[in-house]
Amino acid sequence: MDPFTYASLAQIRILLLPVGNIRKATFERWAQDIRSIDSVRLGDITTDVKDERSRFMPNHQLASGYLHLAYPSHPPPDSHAPLSLFRTSDFPLVVIGIASCGENDSLATILTHFQTSLHEVFPQESMFPLASNCFVFEESDSTTNINLGDHFPGLVVIPSVMGHKKTYVGTLIADLCSKVLVELATVMQTLESPLGNEYLNATLFPVLPPSSELPRSLDDEPRRDSLPLLPSHNSQPELTSPALRSKSPLGIKRNSTMGPGLLPSRHSSLPMSPALPPKKRPTTIGAASSHGRLFKVLADFFLLAGRLEEASIWYTEAIVLFKGPNDAPWHASALEGLATIPVVEGWASTHGVNGTSGDKDPWADIVDKLNQAIALYQKTIPTSEPEATLSLLAYLYCSSVLRHSTLLYSVWSSKGWGPLAFTTMIQPGPSPFLPATLPNNASPTSASSARNSYAALERLTSITGITRAQIAASLSQAHGPWLLHLDARERVRTLEYMAAMYGSLGHVRKEAYLLREVLGCIMDLVVCGRDERAAGSARVLSAGMTARNSSLGGNAAQGTVGIRENERTEGNESILRIVKHVCRVHGVDLEAVKLVDLNAPNRDSQQSEAPEDAELDDDLLQSAREPFGWPELQIGIIREAIAVAEALPDYPAVAQFSLSSLKLLHPVMSPGDQHHLYSTASRALLTAKRRGDRRAIDYWSGKPVVSIEILPLPIVRLPIEKPLSILSQAAAGTTSILAGVKDPFLYNPRKLMSGQAKTVLVQNEPFDLVITLQNPYVFDLDLQSLQLSTSGVSFASKASPVIVPANSFHPVTISGKALEPGTLIIRGCIVQAPGGAAREFVLPLSTEEEEERRSCRRSALECEVGRSKHAGLDSRYWEKSSKRGSTQVGTTSSSTAAAAKKTVRFLECTVVPEQPLLRIRRTSLTHGAVMLYNGEMSTIRITLENVSSLPVDLIRLTFDDSTIAPAQQALAEGDLSVFDTYETEYDLVHRPVFTWDSEREPQKIDPGHKRVITVNCFGKVGCTSGAIHVSYAFVHRPQESLKEPSEVFYTRQLSYPVLVTVYHMLECQGMDILSYSGATTTISADDDLDETTPEAKARKALLHVGDIADWCIFSIEVRNTYGLPFEVTFERNQEGVEHASITSLVPPGSTSRVVLPVKKISLSEEHISQPIPMLSDRQYVVSASKLSPAEERAQRELFWYREELFKVVHGRWRENGGTRAGDLSLRQQRMTMPMLEALRVETARVRMTLVRYDEEGNAQPVPVDPPGSKYLPQPNEFVYLRTSIINLSPSELLLTLNLTLEPSDHVVYQGELLDIPIGRLAKGEAHEVETPVAFVACGHFDFAAEVRALGRPRESSLVGHGKMRIAVSDP
Repeated sequence: MDPFTYASLAQIRILLLPVGNIRKATFERWAQDIRSIDSVRLGDITTDVKDERSRFMPNHQLASGYLHLAYPSHPPPDSHAPLSLFRTSDFPLVVIGIASCGENDSLATILTHFQTSLHEVFPQESMFPLASNCFVFEESDSTTNINLGDHFPGLVVIPSVMGHKKTYVGTLIADLCSKVLVELATVMQTLESPLGNEYLNATLFPVLPPSSELPRSLDDEPRRDSLPLLPSHNSQPELTSPALRSKSPLGIKRNSTMGPGLLPSRHSSLPMSPALPPKKRPTTIGAASSHGRLFKVLADFFLLAGRLEEASIWYTEAIVLFKGPNDAPWHASALEGLATIPVVEGWASTHGVNGTSGDKDPWADIVDKLNQAIALYQKTIPTSEPEATLSLLAYLYCSSVLRHSTLLYSVWSSKGWGPLAFTTMIQPGPSPFLPATLPNNASPTSASSARNSYAALERLTSITGITRAQIAASLSQAHGPWLLHLDARERVRTLEYMAAMYGSLGHVRKEAYLLREVLGCIMDLVVCGRDERAAGSARVLSAGMTARNSSLGGNAAQGTVGIRENERTEGNESILRIVKHVCRVHGVDLEAVKLVDLNAPNRDSQQSEAPEDAELDDDLLQSAREPFGWPELQIGIIREAIAVAEALPDYPAVAQFSLSSLKLLHPVMSPGDQHHLYSTASRALLTAKRRGDRRAIDYWSGKPVVSIEILPLPIVRLPIEKPLSILSQAAAGTTSILAGVKDPFLYNPRKLMSGQAKTVLVQNEPFDLVITLQNPYVFDLDLQSLQLSTSGVSFASKASPVIVPANSFHPVTISGKALEPGTLIIRGCIVQAPGGAAREFVLPLSTEEEEERRSCRRSALECEVGRSKHAGLDSRYWEKSSKRGSTQVGTTSSSTAAAAKKTVRFLECTVVPEQPLLRIRRTSLTHGAVMLYNGEMSTIRITLENVSSLPVDLIRLTFDDSTIAPAQQALAEGDLSVFDTYETEYDLVHRPVFTWDSEREPQKIDPGHKRVITVNCFGKVGCTSGAIHVSYAFVHRPQESLKEPSEVFYTRQLSYPVLVTVYHMLECQGMDILSYSGATTTISADDDLDETTPEAKARKALLHVGDIADWCIFSIEVRNTYGLPFEVTFERNQEGVEHASITSLVPPGSTSRVVLPVKKISLSEEHISQPIPMLSDRQYVVSASKLSPAEERAQRELFWYREELFKVVHGRWRENGGTRAGDLSLRQQRMTMPMLEALRVETARVRMTLVRYDEEGNAQPVPVDPPGSKYLPQPNEFVYLRTSIINLSPSELLLTLNLTLEPSDHVVYQGELLDIPIGRLAKGEAHEVETPVAFVACGHFDFAAEVRALGRPRESSLVGHGKMRIAVSDP
């Protein structure tokens, strides 16, 4: 639409028409040059006319003033034809055709096209245009002959080689303006006649009828049979007849500027006004008619001609003559003309000053005139043809209101009364509401431009004194029921101008309200135009088939096929832009869901370059979004927007509006509205696809992907990375069993990174992912396609449709496989809704950096919510987001954004090369269970089959059982004593439940082949279950190239669970080690064995040893807790001593003691000083117990001698009468210090004997009792206690002897009993000490001897001791 111009009454309208086959770009280029000529100096107007036709010409060539030009884009509607005399400035007075001439174009053809276009635009009855011409622009140098001569009048050829074309075009326009002034004089001559003045006063908006219907004047000369016709468009009238000039009814003297003329008007565009009755006397025509209207038309013509002084005079004369009610519009129009003259004068002069002068505003008189004109228009009541007249009156009234509002706005926006305001009112340009003083003002339909602030608008008010409320109040007068009387075009133009001014004033809601009415008017035009076009161009084709039925005797109806023409989409985008703007004003962004072109070549690249951090923060912004506006009003406006898009029709826009509304307003929508919008969008998308629309909807439902999780591979398929160096190392089972956790450190920071290791996948093997989707709507969300978005190695996966239930989180499992080894990065998902475009949603890993960034972002948003107050439209979420400090910081700090982008990480998977696959074909167990006795060994055979296409060249077996985990837990806690720790580790290392011989088992299994593996199973009490793990790999792969081989390989593992039952039938208890004595070799009286039995003889032979001082006796009790008898055998395997064993049958429920002589053991000092070892490679832990050095030494001696004893003595059992056998463990037995003293070899051996001497001095032994444990001396008899000391240590010793005689009161002795010096004894050297003693009483006596080494600490100086029992009785 053409913008409304305040000084339109002083502008000559020039209509530009494209002629011929001129290209649009060429037409726009030349039209732009012509439109740049907006005024013509009166001094440039030249003409050869010197008669009355020059009355509107300038007085002389040096006349000051201008002709102002306007270039409308369309001619006025036919309904405005009655205003041709009332408001001539609204009609195009000049028509310029623009054509381009090529080598094959004909000037005659161009002229014909121009005349045809001219008659199509203006009806034959129209008096316009007053002048016309066609400008033909040459395209090349030698196109056509520029010498037109008289063959083509009305054509002007502008050669391409001509310079300064714009100046030449300006000269041509000045010539056309001079023709217009001549034609205005011709029209004025017609109106000045009595007939013309009578018709001018006949109706409210008069038009002159055709000359054929005008009555003949009675005083015309006889030679005039009729009045001459109005000349054609391009001819000049000849009005020099004196007879014609003498018929003027005006009694004033005219000068050259206002000479009378006479020429009737030719045509009228509306129905002809009724002619005067033929009975009326012609002599009375014009006698009763006022000259006010004639003066007003004369003033209009002078105003168009730039003669402002004459125009002001005639307007004033006309106003004086306007008395009747029918003259009110003419009076108002004259006032508008008077209000226009000061602005035109101010523009032409150089004395315009901004601001005010004196106490009165310079525009105050103009405002008063315009207010008076508005009141006159408003009170006019049409008396004839009310329908047509009301439409014109409404148009004039609205134009007057807009003129008044434009005056106030121009002065307000231009900061006062001055040249800028004059220019704005005369030549507003294509953007009248973007003056220089408001650089940031947004256009009415712009959604992205920033509007002026409240302070900037109020500053203009403080400068000019004109408030925005005054301008809005003036503008609001144009809005009312009278708009319904306007033509559709004028109604749209008025509402659009009002909306634009409201928007520029900052009243955006009023602007949106009026734009809704504009949309209503436009859609009425669209629908009506579509109906008329369909009715005028409907075509029905006959199908050419007639069904005849002879039995019925009639003809069937002829088949028809209807053809539907394609809709025209020109202008739809502008209408939709207005719809979006209206909704944005009310807080609804209809572009929240984007429209994409599926055929765009760079669409994928643009999507890939989209910022990922924007998507990552979208959920944070959604959570921080505050509601704006009334939901009921927003939903109503959305319905209007959808109705507009459906009426155009634009089905992708219908879907976009519906889905954007769902996305933003679904929390406040009712379930019915949600279902309706979703179904509307679905239907629109199907229709658009059916009609071949290339646009599609981007995915709209927020971020549907909540999480992506890779399901772990099955244990049998999971590859485990191993270094190649492990193959060269010796297999050490202790570490894997004892450590439990292979790390030797109790705390290792690197273990924290193990949980973030990449997921391992296998090439060409499928794996599953679980994608969690969300649907916040009340309807089931249908997804046409859901597939993974990956990068890195090639990945194969099929897209699958998904239906997400309403208001739920829905997990979806997707399978895929990697096609080559390397790194697979899972970025997110590609989601496509039905009829929409696919979109990628990235889902980064929740790393510490990402969580910290999101936490800081969330804290910043929460801190800013509610912190600042936002008024009016600034409360919309996108406005508040643009003003947030966190958002501004994030947009300005590019380095921070780049750093944050680098920290985004995605789910990464390591794809390893193809791996072989084994399965367990069969086993030797029944139902996977085995039953054993404690200590029994059994075998399990497992058959493995290679079901893959790759061979297996490495097999390793590992085992697990129910006793390992508790033992590992106890070891990890560290609460066990040293002995218990060692025993636990020993039990795990040397007595495992499962073992196998890797050297004897096959290591290679070809594809499709089988191998049998044998596993030993040991019965251990407490074991209830176990598992056999078979690890295998294809290590020695052929190299495809010369690249360096990998340093790692991957294994897979098979697990076979075993249910173990162990029966505990024999218990060893009460272990003891005794010193040898004479009684030991005899069989006790309560023994059940007879001395003559083989068992008794064997036992006696076993117990019979050489020197009993070198031996000790090992004894242990074996209890049978089972229901079957078992044979128990203990063996002695000692170096330097022959092998010995003893077997005993232990009946059920009984206990048997087994006795076995063992030679004493001697360990070196270096051996027993070693700490108690640990069988694992665990980190050393300081013992919590606080032992003294002596206690620690004793503990070590007990440990090492116990270990040496278990190396000598072994136990085993056999089922009585059966074949099952096993080992009998002694590890639960503890050793005490008395046992240690009996087991180890003394450092210094002490032997005590009693002797007596006869008369000859020979030593005779004192008698002993039969068991040999007591000496039997006589009382009151001197005997000699002989103590023999032998050094058995590897080094010499300096010894002393201490004797103890108890009870000492009844013993008489000679010499010292304490610290008897022995001296230095070398290795193996002996020394005897005799002490005379006498017993003075009968009874039992105990003698003891201690040998101590000098130079040692007191606690470790005792190196030998001896005892003696004596029984003294009377003979």
